[in-house]
Amino acid sequence: MAGREGAGAGREGALGAPGAGPAAAGAGAGAGARRAEGLRRAVRELALGPAPGAAAGRPRRGGAGRGGGAARRGGGGAGGGPGAAARARARSGRLLARSPAEPAARGLRGGGGGTSAADVVPAWRVLAANLAAGATAGVVVEAALYPLDTIKTKVQAVASQGVKGILKGGGVRAMYAGIGGNLVGVAPATAMFMAVYEPVKAAALERTDASTAWIAHVAAAASAGFASSILRVPTEVVKQRMQLGQFPGPTAAVRQILAKEGLRKGLYAGYGAFLLRDLNFDIIEFVSYEQFKIAYKSQVLRGERELNAGEGAMLGAGAGGLTGVVTTPLDVIKTRLMTQGTSGTYKGAVDCAAKIIKTEGAGALMRGWAPRLMWISIGGSIFFGVLEQAKQAFAPKPPKPQKQK
Repeated sequence: MAGREGAGAGREGALGAPGAGPAAAGAGAGAGARRAEGLRRAVRELALGPAPGAAAGRPRRGGAGRGGGAARRGGGGAGGGPGAAARARARSGRLLARSPAEPAARGLRGGGGGTSAADVVPAWRVLAANLAAGATAGVVVEAALYPLDTIKTKVQAVASQGVKGILKGGGVRAMYAGIGGNLVGVAPATAMFMAVYEPVKAAALERTDASTAWIAHVAAAASAGFASSILRVPTEVVKQRMQLGQFPGPTAAVRQILAKEGLRKGLYAGYGAFLLRDLNFDIIEFVSYEQFKIAYKSQVLRGERELNAGEGAMLGAGAGGLTGVVTTPLDVIKTRLMTQGTSGTYKGAVDCAAKIIKTEGAGALMRGWAPRLMWISIGGSIFFGVLEQAKQAFAPKPPKPQKQK
């Protein structure tokens, strides 16, 4: 509508009102040209974003911006009407939700305000940055919190065992059982997660506005969680079996599990329960963190900069603690299924939950919630703090344009 009104006004100004003289026609032509130029600039900014260094609206006479001047003239200016305001809010929400690597990624799609051919970053650099950031954050948090994870696993797997008994059973060394093999699996798994999460989030944010940005985060977390589960499930099975002292090392664990239990019932034991727990976990944690981050950047940082490590850690701790408590029953079921071996005690997630409630009481489904709360709160703090720093450190830098001779 604004475009048609602006074009109509331009035509009227160029032709002049009936009976008007040459001076009036010339003035009308000038006004029409200004309206047409304003319309072209508005379309260009909505499609590509404002040009670097361009002001949102240069003050005119009387202090009114470009949009205000066009509105006074009755044309379809860059800032006139509620539609432009809604588009501005949507664009603002998407910008707040983006990660540091996304401006470079936008150049790959041919968009981005002011992105020239020399500024385009190769796709492999964006992928490599996401892989490196994910692997770094995953390895750091796993190594730091492995003892707490061991305690949680033993408490959940053995019905009558408490924390004191666990600490007396093997000492400090037993708390790190299987950590080497676990880190070998964690690095590629978390790298794959972030390599899927970031591009899916970026693509989904282009189709949402500020009020529905959470949908993009849900889609990204679910997609990344499902993709990385191919590596995460075998890693989790081997880690938990070694934490319980069933195997001397990761190589022996993989070999014996495959020989005695097979691939599906061995290395991928509890896969359904893992997806039930971890897809929900990933969605809740990442959506919570992203929403906390958007609110913090908008209300506290005013969109002036990205989060630093301390701010990412603070928001990550809140998101992690909330997610850890909510998903504890799912974690108990997943642990029992993954550590039962060839006993066949549980036939599936539903059967496992029913037997736990029948034999141990409903409270058993919350077994290990305290170390899990502490573990995941600290884990969220470390993971997201390191992740924010790693994303900025590994973010691809556009090549500098070559000087023309």
